[in-house]
Amino acid sequence: MIILGIDPGYALLGYGIINADHGRLAPIDCGVIETKAGMAFPERLERLYEGTRALIEKFKPDHAAFEELFFYRNTTTAIQVAAARGVSILAVQQAGIPLYEYTPMEIKQSVTGDGHADKMQMQTMVKLLLGLSKVPKPDDAADALGIGICHANYIGPAAENYRIK
Repeated sequence: MIILGIDPGYALLGYGIINADHGRLAPIDCGVIETKAGMAFPERLERLYEGTRALIEKFKPDHAAFEELFFYRNTTTAIQVAAARGVSILAVQQAGIPLYEYTPMEIKQSVTGDGHADKMQMQTMVKLLLGLSKVPKPDDAADALGIGICHANYIGPAAENYRIK
């Protein structure tokens, strides 16, 4: 099963593509869809939408998993990240791919065994679980791979509890 993990953001939207095959995980690709600060916000959203569609067309994922948004102190940032997440969800929905979402704590628990793991623990476990020679950069790409790993751990009947409905 090919899983597209997405770490929502409007400046950098992280993505990670993994193959989950009977408990074995293999990395396929990871990176970010980047938008520049000087771009108009609608243009940034269009770039994120088109970038997500291009990933879907190239890798043909069976499932997509997103990090659920958590509270931000800066309301403007929260709204912008929510909009970025929304256009990526739209691209996945239009492709007919099942959508799932996990909280940051669920992702950390699934990947490291500790729901309060720090960024370095998460990155180290992503590297180890996927057999990578180094931690993926930027952080958003490593986070997206972690989201994909989390979903791979929930595949089966339990995953339905996390499906975006």
